[in-house]
This record gives sequence, structure tokens and C-alpha cells, in this order.
Amino acid sequence: MFSGTTNQTIDSKGRIILPAKFREELGDTVYVTSGFENCVQILSQEQFDRLREQIRELPADKALSLQYILISPATSVSVSSQGRVMIAQKLREDASLNKDIVVVGMDTRIEVWDKDTFEAFIIKRKQESVKEALELLRL
Repeated sequence: MFSGTTNQTIDSKGRIILPAKFREELGDTVYVTSGFENCVQILSQEQFDRLREQIRELPADKALSLQYILISPATSVSVSSQGRVMIAQKLREDASLNKDIVVVGMDTRIEVWDKDTFEAFIIKRKQESVKEALELLRL
């Protein structure tokens, strides 16, 4: 399980350093793809394979949409001995990743966000949905 948030920078070659606690769980090869929001996702080989299988079980029109969004832009990347992972330029552009980024543990995946975009996203989420979620949890 991935959890926690760390501030990082992305270098001029599009590489980020994954937190050590994430590297152990990810393994040596990861998949980097589009995120569900304006971010990039990093998944272990096992989790990416599970995602592909789940998509295949969906109705054809839904599966095709998710294949275009999540599977086709995915790249298999080796984690370097320093813990660096390359994010393809197209994915960086699509997620508007600039120098300052945030690496977020999201249970079964890792998300990489532009720092300013992530902060705005969290503020918006807090305003819109936290109250509703807490009511559902009966807190």
C-alpha cells in the first residue's frame, strides 16, 4: 500500500526520484501512464497487469475508452539504482508537470502532480466533497 505525500523536483530529462518506501513495493520495473485527474500514475508491473485485466472485463465501449486513456500512453520503465523514474515528455505535458512536483501514495498506485495543480485540487476537493464523505462515514 502506498501512502504519503512528498515534494520533489523533476529534472531536465524528465526524471523523478521515488521515495525509498515506494521503491521497495514497486519493484525494478514500473508502468508510467496518464492519471485519472491532471496527473501521471506510476504502477507496479503486477498492478498494471491487474488494471489491464479489469479493463478487458468491461463492456467493449467502456474498455476501449480506458484503453485509450490508460493503456496506450503507458510506458514500461526501469527504476534506476538511484530510484529515478523517467516520465515521458507527452505525459509530462498532458499533466502540466513543471519543475516542482508532488509524489502522492494512493493505495495501489502513485500519482505525480505539478505542485501548484495538486494544491488547488486538494483545496477544491475539501470544499466540495469532504463534508459529504464524512457524512457517509458517520463521523
